[in-house]
Amino acid sequence: MALTPSNSNYDVFDPTLIRKEPSYTFRVRYEDDYKLLDMCDDIEAMKQAIYKIINTPRYKYLIYSWDYGIELEDLIGEAIPYVYALIEQRIKEALLHDDRITDVYDFEFSNNEGSVLCIFTCDTIYGVISNISKEINV
Repeated sequence: MALTPSNSNYDVFDPTLIRKEPSYTFRVRYEDDYKLLDMCDDIEAMKQAIYKIINTPRYKYLIYSWDYGIELEDLIGEAIPYVYALIEQRIKEALLHDDRITDVYDFEFSNNEGSVLCIFTCDTIYGVISNISKEINV
């Protein structure tokens, strides 16, 4: 006799069977020519994921989906107030595609000759990550 919902002890949909994949990954030291150190998880893995997302140009690499990365190349040569507005929007759009990131906020901007520095905060399912920075050459 085949097991069906009417003659078994099993539910058709059991939400306890759905699980998120772990964030366990290699720890990379980016300032040291991408040296692999050991393994990391949770908040440390999220810091790396955020770094990768905001430093990967969208649509440039075939190995990434079109939802991965950020679009910044078209901001070169634009007025600084325009760049400020678009950077915030594009960082949020890029990061919120990751279901582990729940909010991106507290944007602060400054600019030097030819570059804009953006500092912001992310809420993740593992905790808050503050003082994330991204410098964009304009």
